This record gives sequence, C-alpha cells and structure tokens, in this order.
Amino acid sequence: MTNTILPCTVLDETTAYSLHQCCTLCRVNAQMIYEMIDEGVISPMGDNPRNWCFGAIEIKRIQITLRLQQDLRVNLPGAALALDLLEELAELQGLISNKRP
Repeated sequence: MTNTILPCTVLDETTAYSLHQCCTLCRVNAQMIYEMIDEGVISPMGDNPRNWCFGAIEIKRIQITLRLQQDLRVNLPGAALALDLLEELAELQGLISNKRP
C-alpha cells in the first residue's frame, strides 16, 4: 500500500480572496473568471477587477464549474444552470430534513 499525499486548501468562509488569489486557488486564468462572472456563475464583491473579492462560496462554485466542464464536458451556461439546480436541491433537502421528527 502506498501513501499518497494530496494537496488541499482549507477555505475560511470569513476570508475574502482577491482576483489573483482566486486564480491561484482554482488554477485558472483571469479570463476564465471574467467569463464565469459574465455567465452569472459567480458574483464578486467590489466595483472593478482591482477591488474584486471572492468568498469561499464563489471559490467552491468555480471549482464545481471546472469539474463539470472537465468531467462532463458541460459548457459554461450549462454549468451555471447545473450549479443553480444543485443549490436548489441542497436547499430543498435541508428543508425536508428539518421537518422530519
């Protein structure tokens, strides 16, 4: 049995990440981030790219989008729709589990 070391980054939900940090964490270029913003996948805080901040939720949405594109060959609009549906499903599952006795 071999031991494999997998790199990981723990995201703090209270931390805001810059565009550069976001690109580094997600291993994408800024153009991909711009495209995701245009498609509505993520919404940065701030009024221009120099001031943009991304939270842990945006980082997670970027990572899920990249997996959908790489693994399932889903285009960006399809990934945006899939993300919205996945979030709705999680919300509904949360409501159902809270109503159970």
